[in-house]
Amino acid sequence: MNARRGVASLSASQHVLDNKEDVTHLLILRFQQMMSDGVLRPGTKLPPERELAAHFKVARSSLRPALKVLEIMGVIQQRVGDGSYLNRDASSVLAVPMEFLFLLDDTSVQELTELRFLMEPSLAAKAAERANSSDIAVLRQSIEDLEASEGDRVKLVASDLLFHRAIFEASGNRLTGRLFHTIHRAMLNMMMVTSQLVDLEHTLAFHKPILAAIEQRNATLASTLMTAHLADAANLLTQIQEQEKERTLRDHMATTKFAVQRTPRTAKATPDKANQRSARS
Repeated sequence: MNARRGVASLSASQHVLDNKEDVTHLLILRFQQMMSDGVLRPGTKLPPERELAAHFKVARSSLRPALKVLEIMGVIQQRVGDGSYLNRDASSVLAVPMEFLFLLDDTSVQELTELRFLMEPSLAAKAAERANSSDIAVLRQSIEDLEASEGDRVKLVASDLLFHRAIFEASGNRLTGRLFHTIHRAMLNMMMVTSQLVDLEHTLAFHKPILAAIEQRNATLASTLMTAHLADAANLLTQIQEQEKERTLRDHMATTKFAVQRTPRTAKATPDKANQRSARS
């Protein structure tokens, strides 16, 4: 039974981001990367739908609703008979506020962070006690994929998510696998956000020791290392929240300054003040 569970884990891990509901999230991430790399520039006409689907390696039926969401967000603009264009202010729109990503799943940052602290250290401990050879193979594969993801944030996020999914399943409790399916999009959102602040080596510095502890059957150490990993992610989220607050404040101040500059320095005399001056003369 345990061997069958391992084989199932490996098969599922190969499709960790194949769920159609993940396509929109991944397209946002891919568009961000293409713009930062200069592949797409504001105002650029997008390739035809067929080429986009092939480029992103998704079915056109999955691509269309994702493009619709991007249009609603203001990232792209559909021109009848002409195709789709990347809006000139798309770069600012694609700096997707963290809260927006979580609202897509009706899950708050705080709720997900709290749940992960409650579960994942214990799951890592159970994985150290129960993981079989197939589970270990998936964990190793996730790290190899992570090491090969240099410069590709989509692959980095996919590898990160695979690592955590493998630990859920290596715990040997079938209910945790179902729970992962319930929260994996919220976890994907969190990883999309935190991946913007750290490099590849940062993530590897947490994943490799956790894998080593699981391989050594050291449940206490695996739990401790997972707690440290989650604490680091929580700190990154706090940094991003603070950056968003600062950006909002700067935008507000810039808007206020612009409004003040446009306000005439001398206001016209009101009728009452004009009458008072006439009466004195």
